[in-house]
Amino acid sequence: MIDAKHIQHFKNIVGEENIYSDKAHLLAYSYDATREHFEPDAVVFPKDEEDVSEILKYCNEHHIVIVPRGAGSGFTGGALPSKGGIVLAMEKHMNKILEIDMKNMVAIVQPGVINMDLQKKVEEVGLFYPPDPASQDYSTIGGNVSENAGGMRAAKYGITKDYVMATRAVLPSGDVIKAGKRTIKDVAGYNISGILIASEGTLAVLTEITLKLIPKPKMTKTAMGIFPTVNDAMEAVYNTMASGVTPVAMEFLDNLTIRAVEETFHKGLPVDAGALLVTDVDGNMEDDLDFQLAQIEKVFRENGCSDFKVAKDEKEAADIWFARRNASPSLSIYGSKKLNEDVTVPRSALPELLEKFYAIAKKYNVKIPCFGHTGDGNVHTNVMVDGSDPEQVKIAYKAIEEVFQATVDLGGTLSGEHGIGLAKAPYMKMAFTDAEMELFKSIKKAFDPNNILNPSKMGLD
Repeated sequence: MIDAKHIQHFKNIVGEENIYSDKAHLLAYSYDATREHFEPDAVVFPKDEEDVSEILKYCNEHHIVIVPRGAGSGFTGGALPSKGGIVLAMEKHMNKILEIDMKNMVAIVQPGVINMDLQKKVEEVGLFYPPDPASQDYSTIGGNVSENAGGMRAAKYGITKDYVMATRAVLPSGDVIKAGKRTIKDVAGYNISGILIASEGTLAVLTEITLKLIPKPKMTKTAMGIFPTVNDAMEAVYNTMASGVTPVAMEFLDNLTIRAVEETFHKGLPVDAGALLVTDVDGNMEDDLDFQLAQIEKVFRENGCSDFKVAKDEKEAADIWFARRNASPSLSIYGSKKLNEDVTVPRSALPELLEKFYAIAKKYNVKIPCFGHTGDGNVHTNVMVDGSDPEQVKIAYKAIEEVFQATVDLGGTLSGEHGIGLAKAPYMKMAFTDAEMELFKSIKKAFDPNNILNPSKMGLD
């Protein structure tokens, strides 16, 4: 528990209306999408960067843990106050779009800005912010940067790190640093902004982010390919990406996922299909979009596609995307507990990766439905079990360990977009050598010598 004198000091900084230690607030800020929960000692809503600086300086002097938080929508426990302390909640005040610079095509935002709000605002002036995580309607830009969030458009446009040009952040000492510029080129000094991306709030607290924007494409078209086997679909993915066409999205559902969506929503999906691939293309001329789709269909059919459907209008496009967007919640038909991992491999390794996953499912007699962003090699792998059965849960974690090992063996990574947080921290040594882990720890210590910022995350303790 934090001493009452510390609570009073925080009240003096932010005002009594911006700090809470009542049970309701502690509970509300104790969990994220992992369903794990740890109660903080207090929740503080800073009004501006100066508040953040004063709070961090005081906490550093008194060794009080600080956990920065956006929307709390993460899947790995990155925003959970697992060591108690203060949750520094950014969504109440630090949620403004400060500038949209049309001439240089950048946006400057505070960390609490909602991703979708930024997308809509820049599109009003003909610009485009592509990163679109599934949580885009409620996740914050600060959280997206801290986890290096991806999304369905990553196959063509990349992920959050590809759009962060500069950051302002507060160190645990209270010092404010500026990293990067709004210039296209900048090779002066170390890439501190790059280090802060995906650092999960363990190094500094973001207070301002400068993001690259691009012109908004004038039109988009959607199509779906039906495949007899997962292997056929995975072969089609990397062959399409090597064909000279770069689709905006290349999303995948396996048979278990197709059946779950159909049983839940009754959309007329082909439940006997081995896999579906959903793709988007965009551009400024209809002829160009038609050419891209024709090339994709050619590659799909060369790799076993039995049916290729192009949406005629926005309604048909929405119907095609419905299955992918509702894949995750549909999987509850297979069990009350879902171990959801977002492993990523080089695209050419996708066929072998999925084969290994289904072999693991057979070995442990569990269901492992898979879907995800296969255009960039990112597969959402879901081990489904009865959460009320301790033996099944134990088996599920054994299966997940083998999922990670198979991924690493194929040159992949533990996480493509969800981060490490608490959930994947025990597996870090599977993916990194002792020397690499020590380097991570030394970077953490250089930024945060007293280990007050989001401790116990990323396997750094």
